[in-house]
Amino acid sequence: MEVEMKIRGLMMDPVTNMPVVVLRDSDGGSILPIWVGIYEANAIALEIEKVQTPRPMTHDLLKNMLLGLQVHVRKVVVNDLKDDTFYALIWMERDGQIFAIDSRPSDALALALRLDCPIYVEEQVLKNSRVANSPTEKVSNDEIRKWLEGLNDEDFGRYKM
Repeated sequence: MEVEMKIRGLMMDPVTNMPVVVLRDSDGGSILPIWVGIYEANAIALEIEKVQTPRPMTHDLLKNMLLGLQVHVRKVVVNDLKDDTFYALIWMERDGQIFAIDSRPSDALALALRLDCPIYVEEQVLKNSRVANSPTEKVSNDEIRKWLEGLNDEDFGRYKM
């Protein structure tokens, strides 16, 4: 079963100093942090801030290609978690045929923002992910969950949704 999520914001992990995309369901009961690379975070931040670049960035190019080929992105789904790595699928439709493309979650999220399509996470991924899939074990999962749940708009700086 899939749980619809929204990007709550993009922030820096205070422990690892790595970017984190925070997904939250509409009820606020499920939070899923996904650590991403600097360049991937930049692609997401550009769209959150609605920054227009002089030339199309990679995800803008993908959006333009999909629209030009009359491919409709139905949804993106974070569908698996293996060895502390998240996996995603981009579900598309063209001429009545539905198909899925394997993707990194950061790319799927950047594309979903640009195409305004829904974001889902498989329920099993939420259950299997540690509260926060932090690259460090210095902080307990309960502490990270409390920290994530207590975040307010100021904590996200400019990158909140």
